[in-house]
Amino acid sequence: MTGDTAPTDAAAELPFVAPCRRVPASAPFDWIRRGWADLLAAPRQSLGYGMIVVLLSWALAYVTIRFGGYWELLALVSGFIFIAPLLAVGTYAISEQLERGERPSLRRCLLEERRAFGDLMVFALILMVVFLVWARAGSAIHVFFPIDDQSPDWRDYLQFFGIGSAVGSIFAVVVFSSAAFSLPMLVDRRADPVTAVVTSINAVLRNKPAMAVWAALIGLAVAPGFALLFLGRDRGAGRVMVMALLGITLPLIGHATWHAYRGTIDASAWPKTSEESA
Repeated sequence: MTGDTAPTDAAAELPFVAPCRRVPASAPFDWIRRGWADLLAAPRQSLGYGMIVVLLSWALAYVTIRFGGYWELLALVSGFIFIAPLLAVGTYAISEQLERGERPSLRRCLLEERRAFGDLMVFALILMVVFLVWARAGSAIHVFFPIDDQSPDWRDYLQFFGIGSAVGSIFAVVVFSSAAFSLPMLVDRRADPVTAVVTSINAVLRNKPAMAVWAALIGLAVAPGFALLFLGRDRGAGRVMVMALLGITLPLIGHATWHAYRGTIDASAWPKTSEESA
């Protein structure tokens, strides 16, 4: 009887939210520096994982362009904001292996991702719901603020993109706050998705200046790649440059996110996922 109730008692003693540290506004630059060090320490694994993600994303973009058009591509790029955190999960595992003094491997990354697969899929479902609500909101904006394709007025475009950007920013902030620290925590610790999401939101709210800088750095890191995607979408050289840029920036942001989590969240009360295989 005692053995059966011990895990329940241990779980009951866990706090509802993991404590967070206050970090200065300059902390994101240190996270980027540490992420770059991880990328240099495991270039084959990091860039290999980055290229896998880029190729999958590029295949999806090709299908969108082939059977859709410019606006569908714009919607896809906007939706990338919502799924990007999940795409970086593999780089968290690489950074964790480097932190433990192990030689990283993509196989070990997949094994560590599999341990948190259930919780990650719950989070993916949440992101999908948010994306669908955002898509519906975007459709509503197009209905209430239509643009005349026959005689377009720049003021109509300004109003459409202004309101659309404001609405999209609200959804982006919600997703960013929820995913900033929750996904690394799910990979690192045996915590449930609700605890991880609440921990992430709490940490973001307590470190607004640093997280604003961090969000800006992420935007600056991926913006050149997406700009080239639109400017050179009909040119082979443009596609190659996009793949090269995103193949580097995505792993870099993933590694830096791991160090952001380690430097901000104290999740020591939860057992590590790596202990499950012990």
